[in-house]
Amino acid sequence: MDNKQLLLFRTRPWECLSVRTALRRSTSLAITGAEDRILLADKSGDVYSFSISHPNSPGQLQLGHLSMLLAVAVSPDDRYIITADRDEKIRVSSLEHPYIIEAYCLGHHEFVSQLSIPPNHPQLLVSGSGDGTIRLWEYEKGSELHCLDLSELQPSRCEKNRCAVMRLAYCRGRDLFAVLCDSPSSVYVLELDVEAERLLHQQTIMVKQRAWDVTFDDCGGLWLLDGDRAVLYQQHEGRWQEIPDHPDQTKINEVIHSNWPVFEGLPSVISCRNLYKMNIDNMAEYRMKKEQRIDQRQKKRTSEFAAESRDSKRPRMGAVKM
Repeated sequence: MDNKQLLLFRTRPWECLSVRTALRRSTSLAITGAEDRILLADKSGDVYSFSISHPNSPGQLQLGHLSMLLAVAVSPDDRYIITADRDEKIRVSSLEHPYIIEAYCLGHHEFVSQLSIPPNHPQLLVSGSGDGTIRLWEYEKGSELHCLDLSELQPSRCEKNRCAVMRLAYCRGRDLFAVLCDSPSSVYVLELDVEAERLLHQQTIMVKQRAWDVTFDDCGGLWLLDGDRAVLYQQHEGRWQEIPDHPDQTKINEVIHSNWPVFEGLPSVISCRNLYKMNIDNMAEYRMKKEQRIDQRQKKRTSEFAAESRDSKRPRMGAVKM
């Protein structure tokens, strides 16, 4: 959160247990499988561990990167902590001894924004990046199993735009992923084929307004926060179709509209543009300045040579004999 606060809630019944302060603005968090710790990643590249059983205790430094952290995940057995940063790196570290780095998953060409470990397949990792790709890894070995370029899934008549992965949601019962991208604003539904070790494109859902988030419910329904309304999609005859006027949808939209002033203060467009690294052509500027220096030296030499020539042609004043 921008106000550097970590809020811990109990859901049954709903109750705020604590409000703790983080040192820097957080970018991602994960809860351990034992549900005893919250791992909070921040923009400075550090991960802090906050206790759940002691809700008022301060955070303890767990590990650090040299670059801004954007995503953090924990293996279901709490053996590994996986962190991803702006410098395209995915690091696999021991949770109990974070200074022990087990592997790196390298292959993305831009910042890594999303990480997900399917609970049904704890040996696998799915990552999303600003390079517009979704990659499947066997993270303990640091080996890439499959890479899916989302730009290739855009309609042929459309211009191929660079897109960044904003959200990555997993449907536990059906081995499905929903991938939300910023440009164009769309949701890609992917199927995880474990035997073939591939991610298969199932359907693309075009967003009508501007998507904020996406998730699956316990019944396998796909929820999309599209502008100021929550939209429910369900699979029918192999296609994801919008379900209008669903009772749950009506209740959720009533809550959203009653609290809309809270959302109005947030940016209307989700974007990762400031995470892309700027490419500066220093050589062009260097060559231009070098040519200017050479031209100035040449002009100086020409002027000096002209002055010497004029001096040599002048008659010299000698002694006059009487």
